[in-house]
Amino acid sequence: MCDTTTTNEFVQKLDDYIDSLTYKKENLIGVLHYAQEIYGYLPDNVQWHIAQKLDIPSAKVYGVVSFYSFFTMVPRGEHVVSICTGTACFVRGADKLKDKLEDQLKIKAGETTPDNLFTLETLRCVGACGLAPVMIVDGQVHGCLNTAQEIHEVLAKYRPESKAPSNQRLQSTLKYA
Repeated sequence: MCDTTTTNEFVQKLDDYIDSLTYKKENLIGVLHYAQEIYGYLPDNVQWHIAQKLDIPSAKVYGVVSFYSFFTMVPRGEHVVSICTGTACFVRGADKLKDKLEDQLKIKAGETTPDNLFTLETLRCVGACGLAPVMIVDGQVHGCLNTAQEIHEVLAKYRPESKAPSNQRLQSTLKYA
């Protein structure tokens, strides 16, 4: 069974979903998507539990998880920032965009900020070539990003109020207290 890092409520939701399937083994990818939606990622203990419930080798589960880029075995931040590295974005400065994001977030691509607010990733063409270079935050495309200030403004939209200047924090605290 899953270890103590996996709550009973999550295990029950996952088990209920798997039990509702007519063809369990054939739905591995669907089960993995559902599990990642619940847990946020697919740690070893969750993969093992899925293998047990579907009666398939855990190596098969791991193979699928590690093959497809939309699955992750490490926790992601609250907001996923993806940089397009397709041809149009690359030609129009995706590498500079990546460098600026890494500087502002103080992490490298593939990492998550220590506060778990942002995860930075790269991906291939997203089909927004006319807006190159682009980054995607939580599925929303932001294009024509060339300056550090433009990038900062986009990221600011996803930061909690606690990151606001101190006078705004005070106003927010008083407003909701």
